[in-house]
Amino acid sequence: MSQSDNSIKPNVIDDDMIQKAVEEQCPGAIRKLARRGSIDFEDVTELQLSFRNILQIDNLWQFENLTKLQLDNNILEKIEGLESLVHLLWLDLSFNNIEVIEGLDSLVKLQDLSLYNNRISKIENMDTLQELQFFSIGQNNLTTLEDVFYLRRFKHLRTLNLKGNPLCDDEQYTLFVVAHLPDLKYLDYKLVSDATREVAALKYQDLTETLEREEARALAQMKEKQVKQKELEYHKAAFVEHLNGSFLFDSLYAEDAEAAKLAKLPGAGDLLQAYRKEFVSFCQNLFHYGLKEHEKREAEVSDFYEGLNEALTANQQEGRKMIVDFENGKRRRLDEVCGAGSYDIAESKRAKYREDIHQLSEALLALEIRVDDQLEELLKDFKSNVADMTSTFIENIKETMTQCRDLENHHHEKLLEISITTMEKWAKNELDEDLPADVRMLLRDKTTLVNVLNASHSIRLRKISERESDILCNTYRWHQSVQAFQDEINRNRDRVREIVQYIDSLQEELDNTEILRPMK
Repeated sequence: MSQSDNSIKPNVIDDDMIQKAVEEQCPGAIRKLARRGSIDFEDVTELQLSFRNILQIDNLWQFENLTKLQLDNNILEKIEGLESLVHLLWLDLSFNNIEVIEGLDSLVKLQDLSLYNNRISKIENMDTLQELQFFSIGQNNLTTLEDVFYLRRFKHLRTLNLKGNPLCDDEQYTLFVVAHLPDLKYLDYKLVSDATREVAALKYQDLTETLEREEARALAQMKEKQVKQKELEYHKAAFVEHLNGSFLFDSLYAEDAEAAKLAKLPGAGDLLQAYRKEFVSFCQNLFHYGLKEHEKREAEVSDFYEGLNEALTANQQEGRKMIVDFENGKRRRLDEVCGAGSYDIAESKRAKYREDIHQLSEALLALEIRVDDQLEELLKDFKSNVADMTSTFIENIKETMTQCRDLENHHHEKLLEISITTMEKWAKNELDEDLPADVRMLLRDKTTLVNVLNASHSIRLRKISERESDILCNTYRWHQSVQAFQDEINRNRDRVREIVQYIDSLQEELDNTEILRPMK
């Protein structure tokens, strides 16, 4: 049976259950460690929690390296609590009360999944399981053969068990599944023969070809969407997203019903089109300028870190060589002190070795001073270059946005002039063309007309300033982020501290070396 006796209290996965399960699975000496609480759950790769009357999955975050998990024969109603098990390859949730496939998104490495004998009525929410090879969902509530379509996305799926679902009662079940999943090797634990595969392919050829065309179209759309998203992310990194077209201009007039009415005034349409053309041209120029500046910023950062790594690598290699050379001769020097035969000779040897230690210390510290000077020069140049680039970029942003505001001001003045002239002509019945009723309503009162125009103008100016502010804020944030050099400063301090500790250890070892007294 899939459920435990109802008289037994339902459980959640707690620390005691986990500890007991690990102990049961750990042989010999490891089991003793587990009982003392010394075992690290991060080292556990397999965990069996079958037949424990578990109602809720919880507390598995500790098993971050788990590759195999058995939760079969419990009373689970929901798939949850598996987010941290990103290395899981094998998962058994059979014989439970699960109704919906969910909570599997992070299991991107999963190859073997069993949901056998549950209450599932739809195959869904498994898109991230692209490594899936074995899938058992027999003895559930799948009713339509079309449920199989979802499984076509799993290109590595070779073994599928659907036996015991209502859809299996269809006389065309086997041929339908094999036709739509042509790479299957085993269906319901039976080998799919070549003959069956040929009959299935021929019978459902028209349907599968239609599906393939739809999938190809969907795949192309998805790739196109991904390309556009990647492109957008690049534009955002350059702080000029949506400036390569009319997006900003269109946003100025979004939801401005009054502006749309005023555009119907004689001459207002042509004025608006001229404004739009020039405004969009400014935006596109700013867009291309922003991309070029982004490339310059990226190159500057890349060159800085390349120079930084070169300096640090050379420093580390030279320092390591000094230490290795010293260590290779250390034992011989200590033996000379130890076996000197007389106190005077030993002290002479000790003094010579002490001087060698001092020279090593001086050489290592000089090496650190030299690399510190190199880093300081690199940082100085980098800071100066970044500051210049940021300052120039900001100046150009402000200049372009000022031009956009000037365009808006000019357009507003011209539109105001057209509106008042039209209102006066309309009042005198001198208009050569009839105006829509909603436009005539705006022309009845000069104060109302001017207020409407000014309100729309203020909104457009505000939106232009907001876009300018976004670009400037992103630029300032970038400027601050690339100047976070505390790690390099800390690295140098730690390195000097390590050198001092190493030299102290050499000195202590020398001081503790005793002279062997010659035998009488």
